Amino acid sequence: MTNRAAETLRELPMPAVAYGLVTFGILSLFLYLALRLDRD
Repeated sequence: MTNRAAETLRELPMPAVAYGLVTFGILSLFLYLALRLDRD
């Protein structure tokens, strides 16, 4: 029971939406670089 209570008290350092935006930005950057390198 104490383990479950410890899990509920743990919080993320950023909101979940921020993780999604950061991941979207990184993947968009990789896609841009891949398409740019493919053009050459």
